[in-house]
Amino acid sequence: MLTKATNVKYIKEENQRISTLLAFALIPLSGFATDIYIPSLPTMAGEMQVSSVQVQLTLSIFLISYGISQLFIGSILDSFGRYKIGLISLVIFAVASIIIAITHNIYLIYLMRVIHGLTVGAIVVAKRAYFVDLFSGDKLKHYLSLFSIIWSTGPIIAPFIGGYLQTAFGWESNFYFLAGFALIFAVLEFIYSGETLKNFSNFQLKTILNVYLNMIKTASFTLGIVMLGLAYCMVMVYNMTGPFIIEHELHFSPVIAGYSSLILGFAWMVGGFIGKATINKPFFKRLLINSLLQVVFVILMIISINFISNIWSLIFFAFIIHIGAGFTFNNYFTYCLSKFPNNAGIAGGLTGGITYVIVSFLSYGIVNLFPAKDERNLSFSYIVMIMLSVLVMFLIMKTRKKDEVGA
Repeated sequence: MLTKATNVKYIKEENQRISTLLAFALIPLSGFATDIYIPSLPTMAGEMQVSSVQVQLTLSIFLISYGISQLFIGSILDSFGRYKIGLISLVIFAVASIIIAITHNIYLIYLMRVIHGLTVGAIVVAKRAYFVDLFSGDKLKHYLSLFSIIWSTGPIIAPFIGGYLQTAFGWESNFYFLAGFALIFAVLEFIYSGETLKNFSNFQLKTILNVYLNMIKTASFTLGIVMLGLAYCMVMVYNMTGPFIIEHELHFSPVIAGYSSLILGFAWMVGGFIGKATINKPFFKRLLINSLLQVVFVILMIISINFISNIWSLIFFAFIIHIGAGFTFNNYFTYCLSKFPNNAGIAGGLTGGITYVIVSFLSYGIVNLFPAKDERNLSFSYIVMIMLSVLVMFLIMKTRKKDEVGA
């Protein structure tokens, strides 16, 4: 049942262009919230006198809460609107960031990272819905096609900024930056944006749960989400271990760690562009070739460590492997969303939510199995995830023999 809301501040037509730019600018927020303090992880562990695993857990906790948030926030936004929830979430995110900056208590930081995940989930999903509310046809397709490219700017730019902030002002400055970013956008949203949802639906939990259940019971869809989780987990494992290898083992500065993450962010983007360029090629054939290339390069990485192990070899092999991960993610994200065109919103939330939950648990488990010690351990982490990807891909092929992905 749909109802027309009253006493709602709807977006003004003359502000729509500025509001659209603000929506695009907020899409990479999840990447900023995880990647900006990556170069600071070793310093945070040292200053708070906690282990590397404890400080790495701040990333996993964010990913879990961000993933869980996406599972249910779409239905809430459909029932109660996008604008107010998004605006309030920006303010809460800023407050949580300030609390992280002024405390050195790792457990309080854990709590604030839960709040970060929940609020970022609300903000990002609300902004995705913004475009569906206001645009249609070719214009909507054009905007949606920009999402993955714009999102990837977060993981590319954030570590680069974070490395300089860490060197100049300390790790706390990363979270002051996030707080300032959120507050500035909250003010701009208040001035220029407004509600875009015209008809509010009743919140019917039973109906929503049935849709979720039917999607999860579709084996190829669920396995496709597992592939997304494995692909992004390769990036997250590097994010959790790379700074420790570069700063502790190779004795470079946080700025160099930030540059390294920036380079690997480009690798992910390149993989996405290759995925988009090959969209009309046979789906499973191109994914199989990609997986085999990843296996070859990770084996070469393991062998090469016996002869050379420095920052250049580390970045070279990680760059190639991350291109493959970006390619996999791009293809399987389209694959999963195309499964349920009549429930694309819920499918998108479910896909994103479960993906981040998988990434959070798997990445934390892998860095415990192969601690952030050296390039050899990183290569072992990669080969575990790549071999799991190959196994899951064959399971998908078995459960969906006649599947073909359309353009």
